[in-house]
Amino acid sequence: MATGPVQQPSTVAATARPPAARQPRPNFLGDVHALARVLAASTGEPSWRERLMRHLGPVRQGFAEHVRVTEGPTGLYAALLHEAPRLDRGVRLLHREHAGIAAAIAALQRAAALPGVSAEELREGVGRLLSALDRHRQRGADLLWEAYQADLGGEN
Repeated sequence: MATGPVQQPSTVAATARPPAARQPRPNFLGDVHALARVLAASTGEPSWRERLMRHLGPVRQGFAEHVRVTEGPTGLYAALLHEAPRLDRGVRLLHREHAGIAAAIAALQRAAALPGVSAEELREGVGRLLSALDRHRQRGADLLWEAYQADLGGEN
């Protein structure tokens, strides 16, 4: 006798699921983790600022690739809306976040190049950026789950 909801397989055909090729370049997550390691390092290290600048570049490139594969008429968001138009609000939110995150990365790169910007200011900016990237990743994952999963069961 089942006592909880019965999980049913997704009703969306496997061919309708987003292809793996649409995912951002495989190093993007590694690039974000490398940036997090810079944040965790002591700002007293002589090369801390240079390490920060060196790691912001790949994060910026990886995020630009993420935007490229998700936006536009053939992007992942268009595919999501084709399968699940009810997710329009969530897709618009993710789209808006792209501009803010890209601007934050660019601002950090500019600030890191200025000797008058303190390491503490940079550290706070990197922390905010990493939080924004994490929230964006989770929202995107939640949206994909909503689009391609269905719980057809229920309690008796």
